[in-house]
Amino acid sequence: MSVNQSRKVIYAALIGNSLIAICKFVAAGFTGSSAMLSEAIHSVVDSGNQLLLLYGIKRAQQKPDADHPFGYGMELYFWTFVVAILIFAIGSGLSIYEGVQHLLHPEPITSPGWNYSVLALSMVFEGVAWSIAYKEFNKQRGDGSFIKSIRHSKDPTVFTVLFEDTAALIGLVIAFAGVAGSHFLGIAELDGLASIGIGIVLAGVAILLAIESKGLLIGEGADPSIVAAIEDMVNGDAQIARTNEILTMHLGPNEILLCASFDFIDGLPAEEVERAISKLERRIKDDHPQVRRVFIEIQGWPGHLADAETEKEITP
Repeated sequence: MSVNQSRKVIYAALIGNSLIAICKFVAAGFTGSSAMLSEAIHSVVDSGNQLLLLYGIKRAQQKPDADHPFGYGMELYFWTFVVAILIFAIGSGLSIYEGVQHLLHPEPITSPGWNYSVLALSMVFEGVAWSIAYKEFNKQRGDGSFIKSIRHSKDPTVFTVLFEDTAALIGLVIAFAGVAGSHFLGIAELDGLASIGIGIVLAGVAILLAIESKGLLIGEGADPSIVAAIEDMVNGDAQIARTNEILTMHLGPNEILLCASFDFIDGLPAEEVERAISKLERRIKDDHPQVRRVFIEIQGWPGHLADAETEKEITP
């Protein structure tokens, strides 16, 4: 997915969450609803998260330098992980705290019409933002299943916004149930329980985001289909006797590092090997533009096996 597409999703969510947060704070002030206050906090956290993702995209586009020769692409993964922490610590923590306080000191909701109006308006805003994020995610995932596409996605911006918007819609339903139950049944504690429920939803989303972000942050390999295509390309080269290994790692959503070890046929002149390597590197980059860095090692198969055995012995 292009940077512009990712930004489109984030800007849509940022505008929606900012407008929603204002409406929710106004409603919470008029009604004293704990669930509505939790929802307002949730929207503020989401707005801050979108700003962090935009900052991460900007930082990730910096060019390589002496201190970071492979560039800054993984900064986006770092800021996505920060977003997960903020959702858990601020969004979930404050929502649960506010809910517990309301359970300990229940107060009836006043002017519930404000809550119903804002919740309905929020559902419209969140629904629009969610549909934009879902549409872009569908373009990214192609024919793959929803869960599998998230697991294999290397661009965390879209699925982060999609997770946030999904949690927001679920939270709005919970808030509506809490406000309605407190209003019609006269049980003020239901509003506090709704706030706790919103906090639990946010905690679940934060944990999922943290797990996905961690995998990207510590280094995930390229899509197996890309690796398989490169292997087929190499195996079709008459000058290469054997592929020792092909290692890949994402340095960013659209930037792959490729390290490979090949055993060339015996008796091939050094000049021919050099030309073959240059040709192979060009073909790999032409067929797979996301492969930005290619490092090729020439090693006989017996030597490669010996090195692999030595590495096993010294690895704890």
